[in-house]
Amino acid sequence: MQAIKVKHPEVLAPAGTPEKLRIAIDYGADAVYIGGDAYGLRSRAGNFSFDEMREGAEYAHQHNAKVYVAANIVAHEQNLAGAGEFYRQVRDAGIDAVIVSDPSLIETAITEAPGLKVHLSTQASATNYETLNFWQNEGLERVVLAREVGIDEIKEIRQHTDVQIEAFVHGAMCIGYSGRCVLSNHLSLRDANRGGCAQNCRWKYDLFDIPDNGQKRELLGHGPDGKLEEFSMSAVDMSMIEHIPDLVEAGVDSLKIEGRMKTVHYVSTVANVYSKAVRSYCEDPENYQLDPAWVDELWKVAQRELSTGFYYGMPDENFQLFGKRRRMPRYAFVGEVLAYDETTKQVTVQQRNNFGVGDTIEFYGPNFAHHTQQVTDLFDDKDRAIERAPHAMQIVHFTCDAPVKPGDFVRANEEK
Repeated sequence: MQAIKVKHPEVLAPAGTPEKLRIAIDYGADAVYIGGDAYGLRSRAGNFSFDEMREGAEYAHQHNAKVYVAANIVAHEQNLAGAGEFYRQVRDAGIDAVIVSDPSLIETAITEAPGLKVHLSTQASATNYETLNFWQNEGLERVVLAREVGIDEIKEIRQHTDVQIEAFVHGAMCIGYSGRCVLSNHLSLRDANRGGCAQNCRWKYDLFDIPDNGQKRELLGHGPDGKLEEFSMSAVDMSMIEHIPDLVEAGVDSLKIEGRMKTVHYVSTVANVYSKAVRSYCEDPENYQLDPAWVDELWKVAQRELSTGFYYGMPDENFQLFGKRRRMPRYAFVGEVLAYDETTKQVTVQQRNNFGVGDTIEFYGPNFAHHTQQVTDLFDDKDRAIERAPHAMQIVHFTCDAPVKPGDFVRANEEK
């Protein structure tokens, strides 16, 4: 009997730079989202010029992938001038859609850049099907749900609308509702809703009590494990890798990974894992099983504890970052494969972080390809034997006892 297949949702990866765009697509992403030089919420990301957008869109389309541009600021009057021209240039660069939250910018995109598809940003806090239907009637193709929407609510929404649904499945969770926060404005004079978030909620704070006598007294709080509490507001990160069937069956059309400011190590790893898991489930849902290696892979690039966010109920104190992390990444990103000679079994690597003879390293590539070995020899670009590769971006080669490919990446296992 032929295996039953289900609709394949899009795996949507972040791409803070042109390099990350190519990597995300090479490692399995069906689409990427980027930022332009204006109207985005990540002013410190490596945002794209119009020429870079054009090149990125061409690369994506050659690989049957899409590119979306995040333009989801909360606009003030001074932000509105030139928006129409910005959207027209985005459209003419071949971008597949823009992600917008501000109604005035949505109207501008629809009326002044006809043909450019518009997606509603999570910043707009869409949490019910009436809202999704409203925006569909306004001409929007897709709605990115608020991160506070649960899996049962998504099922209910899906029954009452056919607009595309996008939902976050992995990455950092904002402490503010749907990302709308003024903490950065207050403490750093940087408008989080116009691209300047300083992530003040991630800082460590001391807590004090000032009684009537005016004498300041420090209060030492403790987390759930009894250890000293170092963070007051920082949420743990989201990971839904163990719940792919729930997301697909609930009718989510696009699984969104957070992280336009994250590294190529993060982007390649997370895109690789989710594309593998989604493909495995959709091709044969009846025999699908979660591979523990996928979960372990994500921990290699995790920055914080991982949770399921709001999907299965209201987060409690265990979804906050208190004290030292219970699980730490064991791997460091050390390089990219440039070439491999099958005759000599020599791999050429562009180094990104210090590694050397005696280190245990892991090669990984698209479609979840892996190879682990110990470095037994190491040579610089002049064929001189060296013990370590300490200089960033230096070219080295060494023996690799399994075939690897250009574009594969290398990690070093830091466990001793």
